[in-house]
Amino acid sequence: MKKKNIGAKLAVILTLLIFVFVALIVVLNQKDEPVTEKAPTGPPSIEDQPLFGESTAPVTIVEFGDFKCPACKAWGDTVFPRLVEDYIDSGEVNFAYVNVPFHGQESILAALAAESVYQQDPSAYWEFHKTLFSSQPETAKHDELWVTTEKLLELTSTIPSISPEKLTQDLEQELTMPQVETDTALYKKHGVGVTPTIIIGDKKISDPFDYEEIQKIIKEELSAANE
Repeated sequence: MKKKNIGAKLAVILTLLIFVFVALIVVLNQKDEPVTEKAPTGPPSIEDQPLFGESTAPVTIVEFGDFKCPACKAWGDTVFPRLVEDYIDSGEVNFAYVNVPFHGQESILAALAAESVYQQDPSAYWEFHKTLFSSQPETAKHDELWVTTEKLLELTSTIPSISPEKLTQDLEQELTMPQVETDTALYKKHGVGVTPTIIIGDKKISDPFDYEEIQKIIKEELSAANE
């Protein structure tokens, strides 16, 4: 009888342990499962953002990018020129850029500099934008330190309207941080998790290098704007 009782007790204990183990796995899986946030309706706000193209263009493309991001540089070298030729020069589309400093302090410093240039002379912003991306080292050296105050001053030295004293002050005292923080709130609001992220109107492009998808969305937005 004792052996039977001991066996029964062991069976009960084993069953309980199995139950607890299975329940624990279920709980852990639920905890680790990512929560999908719904993207807000409506296009990103481009108020006070650098704008390339006609302000009256019916369609706006917004790039959420990082000056230290190699993919952003590649997008700017390959896709952006096609957009300019096909849609921006014609006045059908304009383009805005939002800072997403995902790559640490260098990204923040680059964003601060870009905002300083934009504040000092909005017409000089896109020249600086292109020059900064062009200065990005090859991918193999991506993690090397290259965004410094000295480098940023060097890149703006050929732009007469940009004061080196003002730029230095803005960087050292982080005077344009409020603008960078505005961008941070904007990319978080729109669920941006990678750079570059491209949003046309209120539609996020699944692959920013898929030009056919980009054209498709642009045509849909232009059609809706002309209705």
